[in-house]
Amino acid sequence: MINAASLKRIRVVLARPSHPGNIGAVARAMKTMGLAELALVAPRSFPHPDATTRASGAADVLGAARVHGTLASALEGCVLAVATSSRRRELRHETLTVRDAAARIAAQASAHQVAIVFGNETTGLTSEEAGQCQLWAHIPANPEYASLNLAAAVQVFCYELRTAVGDTAPSAAPEFEPARLEQVEQLYRQFEKTMVNAGFLDPGNPKRLLPRLRRFLARAQLENEEVNILRGFLKAVDKLRP
Repeated sequence: MINAASLKRIRVVLARPSHPGNIGAVARAMKTMGLAELALVAPRSFPHPDATTRASGAADVLGAARVHGTLASALEGCVLAVATSSRRRELRHETLTVRDAAARIAAQASAHQVAIVFGNETTGLTSEEAGQCQLWAHIPANPEYASLNLAAAVQVFCYELRTAVGDTAPSAAPEFEPARLEQVEQLYRQFEKTMVNAGFLDPGNPKRLLPRLRRFLARAQLENEEVNILRGFLKAVDKLRP
């Protein structure tokens, strides 16, 4: 039996989509699998008649789509974000197949808001965008031609999510509340500020320190109280400086 409430807690995020028709096709792909929350980050053209036409019977999903200026804004309220990417990157997060990622998403969606993030049709996600997500996922495909249309990729993920949600038993309330992504982002910014103040980070030549810090925080998948402890510690460190 499909847990419709869990599906409602899964947000599909499109980062910088170029073609309005693809936005409409994504809305249709989502509705066929029972997903309804669509977020758009800096779309090139939206709303647009092509989006409405391609949405077909999913005009309700398209009409409820929220437009954001930044990915951080689109991820607010979520405790888990999964970046979709077929590119190999120098600093890699934990990378899963779409099926394994769907199982992780479904487990969190039983009680919390989660997001799955898709990049621009031509360039995909930037390293900075992908770095704001805790997990990365890919669709196993022909290595000689792994390119998928945006809506087709969303359809595959939505199918796996619907299957995973149906296979997930209702979970008991967690003993500790996971941190929301905006809390982790605030912690990241505070770490950066404290490291600069302490002379540990040269803002003019940060090298790979900040991307590695992002990866560390993403891998930790912190709880709410853990974020509070770390932020309190950093605040105390800052007070030590004259």
